[in-house]
Formats: sequence, C-alpha cells, structure tokens
Amino acid sequence: MRKNRSAALAAASFLLLTGAGIATAPAAHAGTPGGTHADDRNSDFNGDGYEDVLVGAPGATVSGHKGAGLVTVQYGSTRGIGTSNAARFSQSTSGVAGAAEAGDGFGKAVATGDLDGDGYDDAVIGIPGEDIDDQADAGGVAILWGSKAGLTGSASDWLQSQEPTKGEQFGLGLAAAHLTGDTPGDVLAVLDRDDLELFAYDASPQPGQAPLRRQDTQRLSAAAEERHILPKSLTTGDYDDNGYADLVVSGVTVGPEEPGHGWSMHFAGGAEGLTYKGDLRGGPAAASGDINNDGYDDLVTGEPASPDDGGETMTGGLVGVRYGTADGLGEEAKWWTQGSAGVPGNPERGDGWGADLSVADTNGDGYADVAIGAPGEDIGTVADAGAVWVLRGSENGVTATGAKSFDQDSADIPGVPEKGDKWGAQVRLSDPNNDGRFGLLAAAPGENAGDGIVWVLSAGTGGVTASGSWTYGGASLGAPGTGAAFGAAIDE
Repeated sequence: MRKNRSAALAAASFLLLTGAGIATAPAAHAGTPGGTHADDRNSDFNGDGYEDVLVGAPGATVSGHKGAGLVTVQYGSTRGIGTSNAARFSQSTSGVAGAAEAGDGFGKAVATGDLDGDGYDDAVIGIPGEDIDDQADAGGVAILWGSKAGLTGSASDWLQSQEPTKGEQFGLGLAAAHLTGDTPGDVLAVLDRDDLELFAYDASPQPGQAPLRRQDTQRLSAAAEERHILPKSLTTGDYDDNGYADLVVSGVTVGPEEPGHGWSMHFAGGAEGLTYKGDLRGGPAAASGDINNDGYDDLVTGEPASPDDGGETMTGGLVGVRYGTADGLGEEAKWWTQGSAGVPGNPERGDGWGADLSVADTNGDGYADVAIGAPGEDIGTVADAGAVWVLRGSENGVTATGAKSFDQDSADIPGVPEKGDKWGAQVRLSDPNNDGRFGLLAAAPGENAGDGIVWVLSAGTGGVTASGSWTYGGASLGAPGTGAAFGAAIDE
C-alpha cells in the first residue's frame, strides 16, 4: 500500500499534459541521433544500439506475496537475447518505489521510451492492482531509468492518479513516444479503467514549482464523437510523417447501443500538441508500423471477439489495417480474417484472432509485416492452445502471399499444445541483434498451469522461421516462475 508519494517522486520532473490541445514548439529529440524521433521502436536501455526485451510477469510471487509481480529485461547483442545477460525488477528491488504486495500485478503493462531525453530508453511498469491508502486497486506506475549500465532500480520514480479511487487501475495501459516538441524526451501516456493521462519530463522546473504539474483533464468520453469507448490499449505511430508521433487509444464500446464493438480514438501529434481527430472502427488491440514502405506509419487493429457491422456474430476475430497518408490515417480500413483468401486456417468461434499484434520487418525487405496472436485457437481437439500468424507487408500493403502460421504442433516449435496454454496471447517482433530482420516472441502466459513461457523464433531472408526456436520462462532468468504468468506483457 502506498500511503504517500515517495521522495523519488518529489525529486522527479514530470509535467502532466492533458486536454484537446497542448501548446508546444518544434524541437529536436535531444536523446536520439538524427533529431526528431516519432516512432515507438525504442527499447535500448543501455544505449549500445541493440534492442532490449522487457517482459512482465504480473502473477509472480515476490517476497512471499502472491501476484505481486515482476519484470525481466534481456539485453540485446550481436547474438540477440539469451538467459544470461538479463536482470529482474520488482517492488522488492532496492530503489524501486513501493513494496511488493499480494495482487499488485507489477508488470501487467509495460512500455519503454526515452522520457528524459538522455539517449537511454527507460522502462515504464504498470501496477494496476496497487492499493493506495484505503483505495484498493487504485493503481500506480513505476519508472526505471536507463543508463550506460542498463536499467536500474536506483532513484526510480512513481506516478499515480491525482485522486486515486478504488478500482481505477491506473497503469492498465502504457505507451511512450515523441508526441510533442516541448520536452527533451518522449511523452508518456497512461491508461486507467476509464481515461488517459499524459506525462512529460520537465528538466528545468521553475523555482518553487512542483515538479509534477497538472492542467485541466479532458476525459476521453468527452472527446469521443458519439460513443463511449472503454479504453484497453495504446499505440503510437507517425501516420502523417510530420516528425511527431500520433496516439491511438483502442477499446470497445459500452452502453445500450452497439456494445462490445472495437473502436479507437485517434489523436494527432504536432507542434501544437495532441489534437483529437476522430473515432475509428477497430480495437481493442492495436499496433503501428510502415507496412507499404511509403514513409507513413500504418495502424493495425485487432478485434478478437465482437459483432460485425452487419449485426451478425463474428466467430474467429478480425484484423483491420488503415494506411497512413499526408493527411493522416485513411478513412477506410482493409479487413482480414482467417477466412480471407490465402490466410492459413479457418475462422472458428472463440479463436481470438487479433488478440495481440506487432508490426515490424521480418525479412529486411523494407516492408513491415504483421504478427497476429490467436490465443483461443484450438489445435486439433485441444481447446485454447493458441497460435500465431505472420502476414507480409508489400508495396500494396498487407498481403496473404507468403503468410505463415505457427503453433506448438508446428515442426521445430518446442512443446506440445495443451488446453488453456493461450499461445500467442502476447506477440512481439524484435530485432535484438540489429540485423534488420525482426524475429518473433510468442508468449503463452497460461503454459505450465500459469507459469508462462516465451518462445523465440528467429528471422532470416524468408522472414520468421521455426527452425532453431527455443523457449524460456521466469525461472530461466533467475526469477520466481510458479504461477508468474510470465509473458503476460511484452513491450511493443
């Protein structure tokens, strides 16, 4: 239970940015070579040029407290990631704000970004089950700062809602990117059960000024056009190539009219801050990347289970792709299912196709590809064993040509499909050896009765391959593994 803001928070320099528009001035992104940095591919905690991997295990038992949670980081290198060059962090780690308590869920959400603009990316850890005073599950966020030596718990910082309330679950979703130009680092977006708050580092607060300043908050429901969208996830991408990242808040509709449909809210980044651009069909999962290599990021949304626009029950899941343009995201989406021509498999009720997504170039051809998790996919007669698809990018956008699917029954994939494994509940395309080809991390947080396992599939000139794939869990990295739900969150 966090009764008071820590001394670390008092020394922090964060400025809350909220509202329909945030006044800013264009500026270079100080910590990133080459000036402005609008993408969200920022996971290099030690600044060595190799992407690192941050994994959440929110069910882990820490200091005897079940479900307190932890995260692990594996540092990239010329050989990629392994189990030796890794570190573990929890609220029992020296310097990390707060204390490990049962049900905190430290690591249920994770994100990375260079928040202070020093050239080292930082880790942001959501703790939505954190109790604050007598407010159960009010939630909080811990920030672990990057350095030449990598992440450290020393001088970590703490964020929470201005007025914590029971069940608010602050820290339920996270993202960081260069949304505006008035801060040396990335802007941090934090979701709670109902709303969004934005934070930015203030390197030089005025004398006597509180380092964490707040402006009037505009609730997401007020920004939405004609529907109430319950937020579930965040993604960022520069959809209009203006040098500033845009923010998409994805969720599902609630209320008496058309409940349960996937919808997203689009906020454009720019010199004058975030501007609400409107609602888009698709969600609650989302990811971004340049699929057709035209210089504009594209938005991919996943709708694992909801009615379709015709009112009929959608059985297997739906993935939508909107392409970026000079004017931002296009109005029309291209929709994909397992029933689309050339896509392996067949749509079935409960597959959850599109429950998680990742977008990056798996074969180095310059076109970003799309990884799609379907944790509810049945493998033979084994219910909810899970599977993952990779659809290729091309000059014309997503294509089924060369599409692949993987599951634990595929050749060269370790393990066997078991009921409730939910393989593919988290997917991430990652390039920790910096060869320009992004391999696949596929997590099954339900594996081994809830311990959780991550599979590593490398990538070559033909894209993702199962050959040589291997697995690891929390115990492989020296962390408590039993019931940890390892892989329940992997930074995108």
